[in-house]
Amino acid sequence: MQTRFDPFREFDRLFNDALRAPGSVSMPMDLYRSGETFVASFDLPGVDPSTVDVDIEDRTLTVRAERVGIRADDAQWLVRERPVGTMARQLTLGPGLALDRIEASYADGVLTLTIPVAEEAKPRKISVQHSQHPQHAATTVAGETPIEVTSSADTPATTSA
Repeated sequence: MQTRFDPFREFDRLFNDALRAPGSVSMPMDLYRSGETFVASFDLPGVDPSTVDVDIEDRTLTVRAERVGIRADDAQWLVRERPVGTMARQLTLGPGLALDRIEASYADGVLTLTIPVAEEAKPRKISVQHSQHPQHAATTVAGETPIEVTSSADTPATTSA
């Protein structure tokens, strides 16, 4: 089977290869929430785990990795589509995440980060105590007279100033 030479396709490939900077190599990611944790998975096929670096500074999580290409001086490349070089991806983490408890694992070319929700950001239920006796509370607003709120199970709440 004979393939036809397409000079425009070849020109397009060369142009795209020339514009590709090492830092612009994509790092596909999936991000989802599962219960009280967020999970981010990054595709890093062919990356040596020792080159993977994950750090956090000012709520910015940065993932860096390096994929080394084949170095053959006498190689005449026919197709070279696999990106090589240093890759980086940044995520801005919002408040309410436990940054000190992030875990990272790398298996089968996938880096997985588990980011737990901080305890103070988790929803919680506040129990309400019920009493048959009236409760009195005095509240003072700066520069104003106290306001007394009285309530009980038998008497509607009243406000006086």
